[in-house]
Amino acid sequence: MKKIILIALAGSFLIGCNIKKEDKGELPEIDVDVTADAGELPEYDVNWADVNVGTRTEIVEIPKVVIVMEEEEVEIPYIDVDIPNGGDKKERTIMVEAEVTDMEHKLEIQEIWAAGDKLYVIAELEPTDKSIGEQTIRVSDQVTINAPDLNVQYYIVGSRPDRVFNSRYDYLENTNALKSSLENPKKLYSR
Repeated sequence: MKKIILIALAGSFLIGCNIKKEDKGELPEIDVDVTADAGELPEYDVNWADVNVGTRTEIVEIPKVVIVMEEEEVEIPYIDVDIPNGGDKKERTIMVEAEVTDMEHKLEIQEIWAAGDKLYVIAELEPTDKSIGEQTIRVSDQVTINAPDLNVQYYIVGSRPDRVFNSRYDYLENTNALKSSLENPKKLYSR
């Protein structure tokens, strides 16, 4: 194994250099008396590749990691719902999220309505005046609800940010059309 490595190193040394024969050599002359004149080895001028190692400054794209989830102690709205013949109640967190770029946004759950066997969660997404550049951040809001298992539909009032993640929710210009399509919705929560 060591011989193979040495041969490979010697081969790479010979490939990476330019060898030019300067003078032809002579073999020593041998006399039968066993006297010999000194021979002369050929001379070689070896020009090795010039190698410069250093640094230079270039502009490259570097991915930036943005951490958007932090643990903080905050007041979270809590809703306890009793529905006649609604069955067992279960506590769960209702959360809305949006991914935004360019400007920081505020996302808040404004209202929760009940109609039939469904909950309608209405949140509002508004840009602030603080720029975040080309970064992408995720904003969210949540409410804890203790209620029978109901189907939940999520709506966000505001412009849908141009991110694939944001296709999870329906975006509305306002809630007028939604309210008029429901039969006697009961408001369970309002900010």
